[in-house]
Amino acid sequence: MMTANAAAAATAAIPSIPHDDEGPVFRAPWEAHAFAMALTLHDRGVFTWPEWASALADEIKRAQAAGDPDTGETYYLHWLATLEGLVARKGVASIEALHRYRDAWDHAAHRTPHGKPIELRPEDFG
Repeated sequence: MMTANAAAAATAAIPSIPHDDEGPVFRAPWEAHAFAMALTLHDRGVFTWPEWASALADEIKRAQAAGDPDTGETYYLHWLATLEGLVARKGVASIEALHRYRDAWDHAAHRTPHGKPIELRPEDFG
């Protein structure tokens, strides 16, 4: 669970996080989930905020070099790519495992009626 103190610490350590006077702001639920995952991994010692900020900056630079207009709308896509990269580099999970679960969630989301909880099933990994 994301605490206000943890969110405030992250926002202070990484000034580029979209935020208002009350804390981080998100345009979609998945952005808040990605943010919370990074907070949890930081709290568990997987990476430091300076390490995260450097990896995020590198990811944004790569995206800009590839044509990302950097309008702010893709910020959490970069956040998620950074999260995946650090998790793989730190040995928490392989890129292959991350992609396997991403694809399974995508499959599960497509078969789930709007408004219903998404649940992974074995067939989602096919």
